[in-house]
Amino acid sequence: MSEKLLLDYGSGGKASQRLISEMFLKYLGNEHLNRLDDAAFLEVTSPISMSTDTFTVDPLFFPGGDIGSLAVHGTVNDVTMLGARPRYITCGLILEEGLDMDVLERIVASMGEAAHHAGVDIVTGDTKVVPRGAVDKIFINTTGIGEIFVDPAPSGHSARPGDAILISGTMGDHGLTILSQREGLSFDAPVKSDSAALNHLIVKLLEEIPEIHVLRDPTRGGLATTLSEIALQSDVECFIREKDIPVRKEVAGGCSFLGLDPLYLANEGKFICILPEKYAAKALEIMHADSLGENACRIGEVKDEHQGKVIMQTPIGGHRLLDMLEGAQLPRIC
Repeated sequence: MSEKLLLDYGSGGKASQRLISEMFLKYLGNEHLNRLDDAAFLEVTSPISMSTDTFTVDPLFFPGGDIGSLAVHGTVNDVTMLGARPRYITCGLILEEGLDMDVLERIVASMGEAAHHAGVDIVTGDTKVVPRGAVDKIFINTTGIGEIFVDPAPSGHSARPGDAILISGTMGDHGLTILSQREGLSFDAPVKSDSAALNHLIVKLLEEIPEIHVLRDPTRGGLATTLSEIALQSDVECFIREKDIPVRKEVAGGCSFLGLDPLYLANEGKFICILPEKYAAKALEIMHADSLGENACRIGEVKDEHQGKVIMQTPIGGHRLLDMLEGAQLPRIC
């Protein structure tokens, strides 16, 4: 193959076949993908969770990950939040003519590694190569399918007054990392994305905790926006305490310098867990035993006083209403 991506590689002809066999199957190959049929033949024996997402993050590579691993992690996590074991992923690539082939290979290899770690197969895909300037290097679309194994499945509609609100770790890591890399900013301590597949930890929680009402990953819009969505869906108040929300010192410092609120910054390896009070301590014990949940904590509880609202108690005892963002605080973070 050439050193640069050519329009021919998206033609469906011999050049396309070389790209598929020498790169995609090399890193992503499995029994389903290797058949190279027009569709994947899959067997699913339970209700399914299905999610689709498109990734346009800029820059393509950042501390803690890249667009390839992020695409797998993001889709795996979304599927898992409905109480499912993720099984399969599709992958659609829109590539810019002239893209360095070693860049594409790094991204594809990263996707393969992330899928292997998450225990999912990339079973079918599509590649389009467009002329220079029609797309910014590479965009990735993924769709995930998982088998739901709990009944009832967690849902944003299921939060109940008296439930405990837990989060699995620190807020704002991914969003500030992308901003600092894009703008060439540096801080006293380096920041790193939290991009990770959460399915193994969440499946363990679901297997050991008999009742979990809500699971959500606070990606775009961050913790504040995601809790606002849950409060509206469930018609409840989410009451949280600012002092209990973990934010890394370097992230807090960077946000203070830039005038950003870490509660509205994206996370790509954290989740919200809302469940009955009686199971909160056990859930935290399970989360703390996993490296992805070592900073997990309880940040509040669900109430029925201000339906559809998120109320945060400040460190000095005041109260602040947290609303959804009107638009994007930071574009192209995933």
